[in-house]
Amino acid sequence: MSDFRLKVFYSVAKNLSFTKASQELFVSQPAITKHIRELESLYQTRLFNRLGNTISLTESGNVLLEHCERILAEYRKLEYDMHLLHNEYNGQLRLGASTTIAQYVLPPILAAFTEKYPKVSVSLIDTNSRNVEQALQEHNIDLGMVEGVFRLPNLKYEPFLHDELVPVVYTSSALAKKDSLTLDELKDIPLVLRERGSGTLDAIEMALSEQGIKLSSMNVRLYLGSTESIKQFLRSSSTMGIISLQAMLKELREGEFKIIDINGLQIKRHFCFVRAQGQEEAPAANFIRFVQSYLKSRKAAGDIIGKMMV
Repeated sequence: MSDFRLKVFYSVAKNLSFTKASQELFVSQPAITKHIRELESLYQTRLFNRLGNTISLTESGNVLLEHCERILAEYRKLEYDMHLLHNEYNGQLRLGASTTIAQYVLPPILAAFTEKYPKVSVSLIDTNSRNVEQALQEHNIDLGMVEGVFRLPNLKYEPFLHDELVPVVYTSSALAKKDSLTLDELKDIPLVLRERGSGTLDAIEMALSEQGIKLSSMNVRLYLGSTESIKQFLRSSSTMGIISLQAMLKELREGEFKIIDINGLQIKRHFCFVRAQGQEEAPAANFIRFVQSYLKSRKAAGDIIGKMMV
């Protein structure tokens, strides 16, 4: 129902590329150019600066983008509310989730959600917590799910699941001979951790800081961009990882990895829904209710993920 030219402009403005907008919207590049020219003619102003193969927004373009974000959000809400009058859940739901949540928590939830609401178009960005928060601030997603311990003042956080970060080693490594370590001993253990910007590393750094230990004093061999990369690295080396318990359930059950207790160190955190302050878009609110209901049902069934709900 919304003016398609606004969707075209929004895609070009966000990607700063006519080619990427064409691919994203499945429209030919000449058609993209035509829609932008129509908008420029309508408002009697240039929306983009063009320099060679690069483009940037003009002042007018930035003004239009600001209004465009609000207009498209209202259209999404209108579409959702009108279908709801007929007891139909319809529309678009753009999610962003930190890597641990996207890989180890969301798959069964999304499978159940899309089966119940087949007319809702769901997309998911899988990245670290800080990038999820940035995508939310830039209106690229409707709802975020993050694992970080830091909070941005212009965003609203709602915990939905408990999590714990556990020190793990591969059972064939020399480190597996130990059952526990002191904090002083931990300083000498070679570690492989998640990258800067990840909620996992933020939680580790904060927990160490509470014990008077700086991350820079630890023997960190490598920072990697995903939990799966850390697991693969641990399988080939005598190092220790500190990983979400949610991400290790299968391997721990099968005895492939072992938890090493660190005396005096527990790293607990929450997985949180995150939205812009004052933003109550109906599709996002419906998804939150669905997740909460799903976790309650898993708790009743005795699943460990259900037992960890907030």
